[in-house]
Amino acid sequence: MLTPDSLPTHGQEPDRQPNERPGDPFDGLARPNVPTPRQDVYTRVTSQIIEELEKGVRPWVKPWNAEHAAGRITRPLRANGQPYRGMNVLLLWSSSVGQGFAAPIWMTFNQAKELGGHVKAGSKGTPVVYADKFTKTETTDEGTEEEREVFFLKQYTVFNVEQVAGLPAHFYALAAPQLDPVKRIEHAEAFCRNTAADIRHGGNSAHYSPGTDHIQMPPFESFRDAESYYATELHELCHWTKHESRLNRDFGRKRFGDSGYAREELVAEIGSAFLCADLGLTPEVREDHAAYLEHWLSVLKEDKRAIFAAAALAQRAADYLHGLQPPPANA
Repeated sequence: MLTPDSLPTHGQEPDRQPNERPGDPFDGLARPNVPTPRQDVYTRVTSQIIEELEKGVRPWVKPWNAEHAAGRITRPLRANGQPYRGMNVLLLWSSSVGQGFAAPIWMTFNQAKELGGHVKAGSKGTPVVYADKFTKTETTDEGTEEEREVFFLKQYTVFNVEQVAGLPAHFYALAAPQLDPVKRIEHAEAFCRNTAADIRHGGNSAHYSPGTDHIQMPPFESFRDAESYYATELHELCHWTKHESRLNRDFGRKRFGDSGYAREELVAEIGSAFLCADLGLTPEVREDHAAYLEHWLSVLKEDKRAIFAAAALAQRAADYLHGLQPPPANA
């Protein structure tokens, strides 16, 4: 739940925070009472996502590359190496694709200056968002006055390190060549196994069955490669988190293609993309991609906050699955 203690306070610079914690704007499911001008943030972002989906591009799946030492596949990173979370991951991935950036590291104008660099002339920054709050006094039905905290969205601009000159060398370091695995990927195998989900194999369909609370996966050998197998399994594990004994996520889906179905698939798609980035895997483009695009577009056009909610719920699902992992050996 979004709590005041977990949010940046008014006047605090968001880019100086070490991490985006579970209470940040799109990490928790804030439904801010936003003043009218602020609502443009929702409209702007949703319109951008719709435009990309209409082109057949999923903004949560970027074309991965091996050019940067920070990682072939990773979430966008702050200047201090901390990963972004929730909606800001989608915003920065989308900007990377649109502007052709290989580096996953982002910073503000002031951070670049503090590090001895400078933003190159003509560079177009990318807006990211966080929640702020103010206190509002209201009169209750009993005639007494009480103060209520109102949350709203704010945005600030960051630049990719490829738009910044003069930074220390490690910001530009390239990765050493490496071969992709061609067999089972042990750390991904362990991640899925540690969830203790009931994962069964057989048939030609990957799905989560709520009635029996199990995940059905085709045989490992039937997938194009190991990454495709684990990306699909992570997608189904995100669905698995919706069970009432876990995150109790329910959009009221009744049939294929309705709003509830589309919203749940959107959460699983984005959650899987987050997890793939965390585990260094290439997300899988499912064969039913085209059919889902139409449903997602319908949902986003009806509700400009839907993508924000989906990203928040996806982050929550990813966090839940990470929480089932054993602590590091050196912890």
